Amino acid sequence: MLHQTTETRGERGRRLLNEIDGAAGKAVIAGLQDIAPDFAELLFEFPFGDIYARDGLSLRDREIATVAALSAMGTAPKQLGVHVHGALNVGVTREEIVEVMMQMAVYAGFPAALNALGVAKDVIAERDAESGD
Repeated sequence: MLHQTTETRGERGRRLLNEIDGAAGKAVIAGLQDIAPDFAELLFEFPFGDIYARDGLSLRDREIATVAALSAMGTAPKQLGVHVHGALNVGVTREEIVEVMMQMAVYAGFPAALNALGVAKDVIAERDAESGD
């Protein structure tokens, strides 16, 4: 069930996108403004304003599920990178992300898991560079 608020779908979606994905999510939206601004609005409204806002799973759990799904798909490395950032932003540890990706080798195969782990490695290196670690 969707938690009731006075926010519109778009407002709720913008808030949650910012909370989860931060700068990475903003970059995705900005990249759509010149080619498909309506699609950017759909991204605010449906996945974030409707689905992520539902009761039943925490944002942390939703990001674990998203990382698993994108890892298994093996066809969305950019989106996986955004959601690895998002998972880290909502409290998923680096070790948990790696374990989720390793688990996907069982169900999606080693190539999908290897590609996902490569994305995670890049995101972690980027975050370390930004923080000076």
